[in-house]
Amino acid sequence: MAAGRGVLRPPRPHRAAGHLGPWAADLRRFFARHAKSNGIDAETLARLPLVAPSGLVAVEFGSAARASLDRRVRAVARLTADIGRRKNRIRALAQALVPTIGAALGEGLNHTDLAVLERYADPRALLAAGPARLRRLIATTSRGQLGHAKAQALRTASAEAVALWDGDSAAALDDLAAEVASQVRLVRAAEAERTRHQHARDTALAHVDPAGLAASLPGLGPVGTAQLVATMGRPRRFPNAGAFKAFTGLTPRANQTGQTDRKHQPMTKAGPRALRSQLIQSADTARKLDPQLAAVYHAQMTQRGATHRKALCVVAARLAERAWLTFARGEPYVVCDLDGQPVTPDQAKHLIAEQFTVPTEVRRRRSSTKAGKAPHMALKAQVKSQREAGHEATFPAASLKAQPSIVNQASRPT
Repeated sequence: MAAGRGVLRPPRPHRAAGHLGPWAADLRRFFARHAKSNGIDAETLARLPLVAPSGLVAVEFGSAARASLDRRVRAVARLTADIGRRKNRIRALAQALVPTIGAALGEGLNHTDLAVLERYADPRALLAAGPARLRRLIATTSRGQLGHAKAQALRTASAEAVALWDGDSAAALDDLAAEVASQVRLVRAAEAERTRHQHARDTALAHVDPAGLAASLPGLGPVGTAQLVATMGRPRRFPNAGAFKAFTGLTPRANQTGQTDRKHQPMTKAGPRALRSQLIQSADTARKLDPQLAAVYHAQMTQRGATHRKALCVVAARLAERAWLTFARGEPYVVCDLDGQPVTPDQAKHLIAEQFTVPTEVRRRRSSTKAGKAPHMALKAQVKSQREAGHEATFPAASLKAQPSIVNQASRPT
């Protein structure tokens, strides 16, 4: 109750800022030009009712299962980032000890690499252990997949390091090796914690999405599935698929002046960064599994002059739309060909390889910066709407007339 002149009154209802991606990002960018402080976000949210009152929506507090899923997804993401940073530190320390050890280590520092570095980061200790003991350690930790070749590469690099540091009293090999061992133990502790959070995350996801709708989407995987469900919340809080796509920040910026409407603008990046990054990563896998998404990627690369990264962003925007439609309709995603007919995974891969493989020469030109930006080619049956003009692939004439739905042809949202 609020007091006014001695009389208790009920407080007036207020509307809170919900998913305001573009407006909030633009207003915050304006305030950030003049100050750098934690108060920018608070001032941005406080002034949003003056800037975009029609865009304010009520904040939704989800169920306990959704809150649990969101916290577990965030915890797993933070631990994963921490593990990555520590592995980079381990690699840097290992190369300080043994400059040529990079060729003997795996790309991501697997369990075998960590086990070897924890015990024998010092090149003198590795050589003193002998080849037989080193091979047994490698074979045990890799479950027999690695052995003699890796042991020989490690011993060769260590011998070169010993020859390099011989007689150099300034090389603190013992201390560097101790720091490597400490970092390895911290990585293992973080991995154990991440495993516990992953189990809890999967349990919460099963309560929030019991039908496994997110898992039916192509290219997401366990991490992407949990990230999508946790960030989307209740699907119907977005009026349509385009609104959810705008929420992810994958839509192009508007650049309109008078009768001029400039297309092909950079995307807004106004939504949650974690979901947007995950959708872009998943798009690279989804285009290899879904012929319709492969057609979008192929058209961007071969006809629109897009680079690989830009084409993936377009595919990610389509994937976001299909994700919302899948949840709104309440039925699993169905992979279809260009005519809207369901296909098996093998049929989809064969169709993609046959019709939507980007030529090597085109891919090379797109990745090169010497020739400048490739010109855009106009598509047949191109329409003036932003969606079709900027993102649609060319389909056969029959499919253009039929206009098949992208998922679940027989079902429609109620």
